[in-house]
Amino acid sequence: MNPARFSRIRAALIRRQPDLTVVMDQVHKSHNFSAILRNCDAVGILEAHVVPPSHGLDLHHGTSAGTKKWVRVRRHDDVEQAVTHLQSQGFTVLAAHPSPAATDYREVDFTRPTAIMMGAELHGVSPEGLRSADAQVVLPMMGMVHSLNVSVATSLLLFEALRQRQAAGMYDSSRLDPTVLEKTLFEWAYPTVAKARRAADKPYPQLSEDGDIVRGT
Repeated sequence: MNPARFSRIRAALIRRQPDLTVVMDQVHKSHNFSAILRNCDAVGILEAHVVPPSHGLDLHHGTSAGTKKWVRVRRHDDVEQAVTHLQSQGFTVLAAHPSPAATDYREVDFTRPTAIMMGAELHGVSPEGLRSADAQVVLPMMGMVHSLNVSVATSLLLFEALRQRQAAGMYDSSRLDPTVLEKTLFEWAYPTVAKARRAADKPYPQLSEDGDIVRGT
């Protein structure tokens, strides 16, 4: 392991936000799904949530740029299941939806545990998603189009969350559980070794300060 690369991997992991995430409610275009994952990585999201459309969904590799290595994706059978899971973890679920009851995204406190729900580009968040969410947020539109591309809208919402969290010092030190940090660091640095160890039901080896595997561990 190159020490400079290991240092970069560790620095990115330390900035991960365990209480900020995205829920993709039947986002049906693979390039949008992949672009949203890139947005997640850019603002330090550790895990994203997806309710796939009935026909399934694959990553668009040209757009994802390997992001699936850095952002875990948790799949759910339906949106109610996803929302229930997140609410049980203390998240407030905000559905991006242009309704009169929606709050301007710039007025939302994104320093709280927040899950942003995004829907498919044509139909938006599903009726089930809207019923399950805790509240709705909107990106004000001044032109003739009804909405932005879903990945662009996600980017704006997430970078507002980043701005608020950065101002609050939430990226200054690790907010991950130490065990999760150590485990994820090994998986990011040595994905092939980690996969083999999991298959063999063996613990991960220890890493040195420079990212080398400590022999005999």
